[in-house]
Amino acid sequence: MDHAAIGSQLRSRRAAAGRTVASVAADAGLSVPYIANLENGRGNPTITALARLAEALGMRLAVTLVPAGEQPGVPAAAAASAEVPASLVRFGRSARFRLAVRVVAATLDLEPGELSGRLVTALAALGSALGRDLGETDWSRLLDALLLVAAHPVDA
Repeated sequence: MDHAAIGSQLRSRRAAAGRTVASVAADAGLSVPYIANLENGRGNPTITALARLAEALGMRLAVTLVPAGEQPGVPAAAAASAEVPASLVRFGRSARFRLAVRVVAATLDLEPGELSGRLVTALAALGSALGRDLGETDWSRLLDALLLVAAHPVDA
């Protein structure tokens, strides 16, 4: 378990959701210094603490055990580990993103907080798959496509 990678992912997800360390700490029932240390790659988080942090961020914790030397072969695990670029963090804080999340969440009968995290993860994976840095306009266009698909599905 790479503590620096976990900390980076926690910080990225928190920032993309537009949350402060203090608000996440309050929701997770953990201290601000504890979370700050985790985000900086220090400390040894328990599974319970990580699960509480995931829930506070509208996510769920997934733990995968694999043989030594092998990478998990689950596509969701690869998507969840995609680094969230700064441009996506900024876009995730925008009023445009929050409005789209509310519309899609209402359409799909999901909680906006949970959907927000899932969308950031999916968008980060798409950006990673394209192999180049995307700007906020690119993120907006991708979100428009997802909004169109969610709000106006075409029967197969």
